[in-house]
Amino acid sequence: VQFVESGGGLVQPGGSLRLSCTASGFPFSSFDMSWSRQAPGKERELVATIGTVGATTHYADSVKGRFTIFRDNAKKMVYLQMNNLKVEDTAVYYCKPVLGFGPWGQGTQVTVSS
Repeated sequence: VQFVESGGGLVQPGGSLRLSCTASGFPFSSFDMSWSRQAPGKERELVATIGTVGATTHYADSVKGRFTIFRDNAKKMVYLQMNNLKVEDTAVYYCKPVLGFGPWGQGTQVTVSS
């Protein structure tokens, strides 16, 4: 089981980024997926989840209306479209099944700063 996140970077407040996660080693389409983030000195925070076919999504209140999670089961990928980014969105972002199995990936750093 492996997760490889990408797409992070440095962006100004109000900007956008799209994160990607490639999953392998398990039947991707059978599992709900999630994005989490961890800011320096803080605990990991669940940001968004998506059901197996993408019809059901949930978001943390802090990102609702700004972030969109979606997936491509054929490619075994899950994405996080982040719009209207804020300084407080700065963190390392990770993807994983909602059930939590498998090792954490290396994550992708998102830095929002002017």
